[in-house]
Amino acid sequence: MHRMTRKALALCALALPSSLLPATTAQAQTAPAQIEVPITYLRQEVELPPTLSNLDPVPEDLGIVGAEVALADNATTGGFLGHDYTLDIVSVAPGDDLLAAAGAALAASGLLLVEAGAPDLLRIADLPAAADALIFNVAAGDRALRDADCRANLLHTLPEDAMRTDALMQVLQAKRFADLVMITGPQPGDASYAEALRRSATKFGLTILAEKPWTFDTDLRRAAPAEVPLFTQDFPDHHILLIADEADDFGRYVEHNTWLPRPIAGSEGLEGLGWAPVVEQWGAVQLQNRFEKQAGRDMASRDYAAWAAVRAIGEAVTRTNAADPAALRAYMLSDAFALDGFKGRPLTFRTWNGQLRQPIPVVNARALVQLAPVEGFLHQSNELDSLGVDAPESTCTAFGGTP
Repeated sequence: MHRMTRKALALCALALPSSLLPATTAQAQTAPAQIEVPITYLRQEVELPPTLSNLDPVPEDLGIVGAEVALADNATTGGFLGHDYTLDIVSVAPGDDLLAAAGAALAASGLLLVEAGAPDLLRIADLPAAADALIFNVAAGDRALRDADCRANLLHTLPEDAMRTDALMQVLQAKRFADLVMITGPQPGDASYAEALRRSATKFGLTILAEKPWTFDTDLRRAAPAEVPLFTQDFPDHHILLIADEADDFGRYVEHNTWLPRPIAGSEGLEGLGWAPVVEQWGAVQLQNRFEKQAGRDMASRDYAAWAAVRAIGEAVTRTNAADPAALRAYMLSDAFALDGFKGRPLTFRTWNGQLRQPIPVVNARALVQLAPVEGFLHQSNELDSLGVDAPESTCTAFGGTP
């Protein structure tokens, strides 16, 4: 288990000694009461499955840098208000005891960002020490975490998978790409994402005409021009080929090698993402530049989720002048909370399952195609709730709230 600690640098201002100031001025210069805001980023390291290409390695600091950038953002205001933010990074090696690390983290802080799979997230949320904590899911998009397996102490700043696939299907529907086919990879994450694509296609009136599992075990770096056309030859005519390849294994070899010359979407080609470096509007370039200066790379969806979690904490601490997890949670779930997320509209938390509402960029490799929700897809209370599990279909009972 590896630990690193980051501390937000408080802003300092030069001032005359209070003895030389008028009484009222001296009182105004009195420092506010200090509030300590310790945050822990707990990460379960995983051994990634081998992929055909190593062109896009997973950064070792994925997610962590997003939290660090947000910590510096929090310090800008916190330094004036007496709010002292610290970030303790705990990275648990594969096979080591994640629950023990979580217990130790919860003993030190009631504010926890967790980068782990859904089963581990639930085990952490169910620890007795977590009963009064506030935990942020920054890495798992599983529907169940926002539905039947929701927990009252667990909020989600990473978009649900269905938010990404709903955004994609809204764009395809708006462009009249109604007939789809799909290739699904062999990894568990591929199957989960494929199911989200199916649900979203049905939700928005699109048809998946045929599906095939990806079964190749050959080196497609050399064989793709010969093998992929044959593999896709028996698909019926379609507008879009969907790729469910969340492991980033084979999707790059499908595009421009299909039997029919059709666009691809899903995990490759046209994608719905929590964040992408091609987002440039709404002040996003400023965030991207700050992130790139610190990380030396582009900001990814997990980085953004961690950034949003730490910024949500900062916004709630600023407004409530408190660091108690229960007080922060109550504020975050209230109508008063709004986070500027550089996505064109304020971000808020859903009161029925703790998911952060947020627009979803639908992008290709070089540009933002459209920001969902797409104009024309209406909702009775909030258009952002046209993406992902809405209140009427949610089976989450832990929150007991209404949209």
